[in-house]
Amino acid sequence: MATLKDQIARWNLSTRRVAAPPASEPAQAHVAEPLASTAPATAIKTKASPGCDYYGTKVKLHQKLLTRIDLNSIESLTPVQLRNELGGLLVALIEEEAIPLNDEERSRLVADLKNEIMGLGPLEPLLADPAISEIMVNGYQNVYVEKSGCIQLTDIRFNDDAHLMKIIDKIVSRVGRRIDESSPMADARLPDGARVNAIIPPLALDGPVLTIRRFSVVPLQMHDLVQKNTLTPAMAELLSALVKVKCNIIISGGTGTGKTTLLNILSGYIPVNERIVTIEDTAELQLQQDHVIRLETRPPNIEGKGEITMRALAKNSLRMRPDRIVLGEVRSAEVIDMLQAMNTGHEGSLTTIHANTPRDALSRLENLVGMGGISIPSKALRQLISSSVHCIVQVTRLDDGSRKITSIQEISGMEGEIITTQELFCYKRTGTNPDGSVQGVFSATGVRPKVSEKIRTYGISLSDGMFDPVAND
Repeated sequence: MATLKDQIARWNLSTRRVAAPPASEPAQAHVAEPLASTAPATAIKTKASPGCDYYGTKVKLHQKLLTRIDLNSIESLTPVQLRNELGGLLVALIEEEAIPLNDEERSRLVADLKNEIMGLGPLEPLLADPAISEIMVNGYQNVYVEKSGCIQLTDIRFNDDAHLMKIIDKIVSRVGRRIDESSPMADARLPDGARVNAIIPPLALDGPVLTIRRFSVVPLQMHDLVQKNTLTPAMAELLSALVKVKCNIIISGGTGTGKTTLLNILSGYIPVNERIVTIEDTAELQLQQDHVIRLETRPPNIEGKGEITMRALAKNSLRMRPDRIVLGEVRSAEVIDMLQAMNTGHEGSLTTIHANTPRDALSRLENLVGMGGISIPSKALRQLISSSVHCIVQVTRLDDGSRKITSIQEISGMEGEIITTQELFCYKRTGTNPDGSVQGVFSATGVRPKVSEKIRTYGISLSDGMFDPVAND
């Protein structure tokens, strides 16, 4: 894992090869606040002084700054001390170069260059804004963000593709991964747990693409979802009880629907005296219990060797004496090991899957087993699924950006060769408001789950009438 000293040394070499953008480019910049600041930053467009090429000036100062830094001495400085030292050095360099800037422009330039050295450059003001849930960089000139479920274009931009590539390399190298022409895709994470995906040329035709999916600084709790009208209190009560009584739950949904967030919330109901093993492609879960073992897959090295898959970790986890196994997502042959674990003494396991409906989720489980090259008769496989999975929770992102739990279904068994389910709660869309927000109602279906007796034996009392078919706005 690269240290700040290593990063600066590598940037010292690579920055010399970065040419300043043509003077004809529009001179626009972004406002970057210091990392220590907790106030949300706003991405706005700024104009440099007449005759001053902002990006060319920034690259020139960056190169000079790197030549003045003593790489050995920075190791002994705290981040605050280093930021102050960089600020003083940058002010001196601006004076030395006699760059025509007013006080506001000078402050912005200094803040930008501090972020280049210590942070993620132009991304820092976006990362400082807690209202932004996703950052999408489509080449160096187009940066989009998602706020309140809506995607919007910002005025943030990078110097050029080489500048964006350096930021991507800085992110992936922090977690011991690499990205280059031989391996042009990478998954990583930021220190705050945000999920990162990067894909570069030759696969990305219009320049490097960087996607950052962020999570709340303070992890959401079930009451937050109730407050956001993602589900009703009755649905929340049932889900918490299902986790406590060790039901195997699959959270189904599309991309960006909040599957991982819900998985993280449900994991909070696992008793603290149980041993939990989490398995993820990129570690994102933030379990609050103490007895948690976190496992993460490993991609192949440059020779194509050394890969550790989800299936290998799932097999190994069975030898680690887990009470619960939490898979971030099933998407390949590890599904068969997960089902076997659920069915052989590891009840209460949780996972997510990409599917549009609970019925599609069951079909996809079958397809994933087949794609893994495992030959099992269809009826036997469905019997394994029906006896392993107790509940499917469907999460949907609606047109207005809101997330809803649109269905909670219990697996009730088999009829012939068909897996039977019964829906306990559902969400029905009824219309659209003039402002574009979606109208709809949650309702119980009137079906009392088979697991309710098991819930009672655990000493958990469900609210009276919670399964009565009464709609709740």
